[in-house]
Amino acid sequence: MKNIENNSGGLYEHFSFNVDLGQDPLRVDKYLMNKIENTTRTKIQSGIKNGNVFANGTKVKTNYKVKGGDEIKVLFCYPPNENLLIPEKISLNIVYEDESIIVINKDPGLVVHPGHGNYSGTLVNGLLYHFEKLPKNSFRPGLVHRIDKDTSGLIVVAKTENSMANLSSQFQKKITKREYNALVWGDVVHDSGSINANIIRNPKNRLQMSVSKDTDKGKKAITNYKVIERFGYVTLVSCKLETGRTHQIRVHLKHIGHNLFNDERYGGNLILKGTTFSNYKKFIQNCFKIIPRQALHAKVLGFNHPKSMEWMEFNSELPDDMKSVIDKWRIYSKHKIF
Repeated sequence: MKNIENNSGGLYEHFSFNVDLGQDPLRVDKYLMNKIENTTRTKIQSGIKNGNVFANGTKVKTNYKVKGGDEIKVLFCYPPNENLLIPEKISLNIVYEDESIIVINKDPGLVVHPGHGNYSGTLVNGLLYHFEKLPKNSFRPGLVHRIDKDTSGLIVVAKTENSMANLSSQFQKKITKREYNALVWGDVVHDSGSINANIIRNPKNRLQMSVSKDTDKGKKAITNYKVIERFGYVTLVSCKLETGRTHQIRVHLKHIGHNLFNDERYGGNLILKGTTFSNYKKFIQNCFKIIPRQALHAKVLGFNHPKSMEWMEFNSELPDDMKSVIDKWRIYSKHKIF
């Protein structure tokens, strides 16, 4: 945490970016939209007007255009994450609990931990309400892994320091088992396969990840997939992770041409396969209304219990939105010629 004392009057640094030398001139609000997750253009513009955004140590106006070599900082009068860890009465679907761990089936739309743009209403806020003592891990008490806001499914939480250390080690050493169900665009060619492709931050959009064209760059990522059911224009697949990179399944499946159904960040909210006839388009739009998120569910989670070292495996049902959309596709595919 930095307390900036000079031109900014004791403000605290929340974000700092060094603009790439090859960056074309770009309005500062647009630049920050590509850099900061879970925010809006309105919030960024408000921050600029209130004097919270600096370029090379000087406050900028809304029409400022960043250029290569600039140092862009976002500063506020309070420290990062201050007062974020507030217990809140949030309903949690707890599927297992003992003195060492909690296993939760997370609802879609629930953010896992507080951060910029999500200061309350997160899984962590709910955990602090239901459990008085959780091991500290920065501002993520008890968390040893996470899943995206709009991904549903199983997550394990540590209740003790020893459990946290043990589970963290298991995830790091790839001892755990993680299996997801995903509805993807297109008719997947092979019944099963493995995607081994390094993942990096997308240089053109910091809110996205992408597969690295250079095999020497990025973080190693392996996703094994298997077809569960085919519906012609979309396919239901199972994905087992050997690694746990940010947006791994979403990026890997897009890489092989099968974007997750209604995954807005990665283009799955477009009609990518099939016809553009009005009835088909209306059918897709109705499906999007049923599942207004990426169709991804963390279905299976397995690990050694951190105290007894006994293997534990949990299997969760698909949430109602995914089941409803799959049922609609199942009916639709029986009456259409592909």
